[in-house]
Amino acid sequence: MAVDLTTTLAWTTASGDAATMLDELQPNILKAHARDHLSALFLQFGDKKHAGEAKGFLAALANQQMKSAKTQLQEISTFKAAGTGGTPYVGVGLTAAGYRALGVRQVPQDESFLRGMRDPATRQKLADPPRSTFDPGYHGEIHAVVLIGDATDGAMTARRNEVLALLPDSVTVLAEEAGLGRTNSRGEGIEHFGYVDGRSQPLFLAEDVDAEKNSTDGINVWDPSAPLSQVLVADVAAPDPAVHFGSYFVFRKLEQNVRRFKQAELDLADTLGLTGDDRERAGAMIIGRFEDGTPLTTQREDGAESPVSNNFTFDSDLAAGKCPFQAHIRKTNPRGSGGFEEPADERLHLMARRGVPYGERADDPNGDVPPAQRPSGGVGLLFMAFNSALGNQFEFTQATWADNPGFPKAPVKPGLDPVIGQGPRESSEYVPGWGGTTTVTAPPVPQAVTCKGGDYFFMPSLAFLRALA
Repeated sequence: MAVDLTTTLAWTTASGDAATMLDELQPNILKAHARDHLSALFLQFGDKKHAGEAKGFLAALANQQMKSAKTQLQEISTFKAAGTGGTPYVGVGLTAAGYRALGVRQVPQDESFLRGMRDPATRQKLADPPRSTFDPGYHGEIHAVVLIGDATDGAMTARRNEVLALLPDSVTVLAEEAGLGRTNSRGEGIEHFGYVDGRSQPLFLAEDVDAEKNSTDGINVWDPSAPLSQVLVADVAAPDPAVHFGSYFVFRKLEQNVRRFKQAELDLADTLGLTGDDRERAGAMIIGRFEDGTPLTTQREDGAESPVSNNFTFDSDLAAGKCPFQAHIRKTNPRGSGGFEEPADERLHLMARRGVPYGERADDPNGDVPPAQRPSGGVGLLFMAFNSALGNQFEFTQATWADNPGFPKAPVKPGLDPVIGQGPRESSEYVPGWGGTTTVTAPPVPQAVTCKGGDYFFMPSLAFLRALA
């Protein structure tokens, strides 16, 4: 029976082609893998006469260091039942240039992937800064990325060293990024601005959808399920593309100027006349959630249950009297309220986000600290996401939603996404009183997130990597 991409997958009962697919699929695609400690190695292969060495390296990774999606899911199940830890995650992705360097003729045909993030047309589409402003390791042509992640630093570092030991001299490490997960007092993952991150994700496994339904506040308002077709792509270079799948992978190093962002929160609170504990709402108006993840459209103050709610839409806030049209989560997941597409079509733009913070800092992201004592650089997010169609998912979200001052459709011009929007910023309208109607015009939130590197990759099947030997 062919793999059914039109719906979610019940992995515990998968059989036939679906079971084969899981045995040959890389981890971290269908479900996030523990990666609190992460190393991302960006590689460049040697010239054509050394292509065999690069192929041998990738095959060795698949045979010696990598596990399948099926093994990952089994390890998670075992951990929940007995508390037994799993093995580190190793993921491999190739750029279009990497496929060419290996001499592989059958290349994944996504238009954005073939063009690559370094192409001037991509830069123009995403409103990215010039490539020359990226960190040095991203100036050259990248051929591959190897991700090594685990819940503990020791296990990740040991596996990273094993990976590096396999590298032939003809393969160069252009850059290495070190991810370091951060949590709040409730143990929930946060990013450097201090907000719970990664809560709203498309779910591709029936078991995960059931867990969301039964162990949180339900899915009757917002159903997080997504078909496999939204993340999986047939691996055309693999021995059997009918059962061997991969996914397009976006990597972006996003530096966060925490000092500037926290000052912007205070400035917005002042502009709106917010006082006392209500000043916290200024930051929530920028993000769309309070720091603990409480959705602003459902509550005027924080204090949600853990895990925080994802079972909401903006249907009861169509005039944006609670959550501004320009709030980050409303711009990047309008939940059927964007106004330009049918809700079912809007959902197709969502992607599986797997980001990890990077950088060290001395202050508590959730502490009561003056902006001047916050980092102005050196910390940020290693944004990572899996897509089945880069143009309709990542690029659409960035260019047509985040960077579009006219999205969502509204009585007023929302402006850019105040967090990840790139381009000229203008003032925006806010409603100072939660659920009110009177608006106040506020100066634009200054850009506090800057892209410092990245590229597009395809995460091929394990069967493809093994066949390179």
